[in-house]
Amino acid sequence: MNRVILVVEDDENDVMFVKMAMKKAGMTNPIQVVTDGQQALDYFQGVGKFANRSQFPIPYLVLLDLKLPFVMGLDVLAWIREQSELKSTIVIVLTSSRHTEDIRMAYQLGVNAYLVKPADLNALEETMRTLKGFWLTQNVSSPDCGKSAVHQSAKG
Repeated sequence: MNRVILVVEDDENDVMFVKMAMKKAGMTNPIQVVTDGQQALDYFQGVGKFANRSQFPIPYLVLLDLKLPFVMGLDVLAWIREQSELKSTIVIVLTSSRHTEDIRMAYQLGVNAYLVKPADLNALEETMRTLKGFWLTQNVSSPDCGKSAVHQSAKG
């Protein structure tokens, strides 16, 4: 099964490094990228340029940065967790923030894991290898994970 990973990250260098680390870690999942929080919401709702679900399927796993333009990552997380169709979607915060309040809020909103971006590519590769081993190999997810059909609804 080719489970899609959605990377929500506004820094193009971080996107490049995450993709490189995923490849080096042997992650072969299709990767979709959105560069701000509003695009993430649009992607999940299948609106605008994300309307084609065969091209932009509901992701199995989301790597979510917190500091995003337009809609902040915690607001995206809150929206995802409010959607009954997305309850089983795996959301992992991948951010540079070590702020206690960001960590606390992310878990209160239902994040599956909170990871601080490693400082170098080798450490990021190891993070991706660990993520692959646990979330994509060992974890037994809900049969609905990544298969939800989200209908257009109010953004926010």
